[in-house]
Amino acid sequence: MIHFPLHPQTPEEGITLEELFPGSDLTPMKENMGKLMREAGLAYGNRSHTYNSRLAQELGKWADSQPNGEAIHNSIYEAYFVSNLNIGKTSELVKIAGEVGLDPNSAKKILDNRDLKKSVDKDWALSREMGITGVPTFYSNELTLVGCQPYEALEKFVTHLIKLSPEINFG
Repeated sequence: MIHFPLHPQTPEEGITLEELFPGSDLTPMKENMGKLMREAGLAYGNRSHTYNSRLAQELGKWADSQPNGEAIHNSIYEAYFVSNLNIGKTSELVKIAGEVGLDPNSAKKILDNRDLKKSVDKDWALSREMGITGVPTFYSNELTLVGCQPYEALEKFVTHLIKLSPEINFG
């Protein structure tokens, strides 16, 4: 997984969606996002703010190195998109880490010391180098699929990759 700087200028306290998209009618945007999430089998709440995801990315990178740490990604998603929690706050992230069975004291130490800042900086540089402009982005064999896509588009992407590289085991 490569982390991407989505609205990196967002302050720790977050900003409203109205501030992020001034003059926009948010209703159709929210309805479309909700539709896409439902189609993907994901929950989606009535999100009113955007929050800085930098610390969440650092925590996720640490969690990936821990036994069963991958569970944190779904929990961060739900905190942000369903519960509208501020994932830019260390206290929220430490709580999430504990809820998925990770050591909250270690999570707090990682975040306070910014142990994975350089690693996420490298991800951000790589994403810029690759021309990534949004999330999620699927990239393989110089093929790119950007954004929340319907199942059929993902299936077509993977099928094309298998044809290009039949030796790859996707199972």
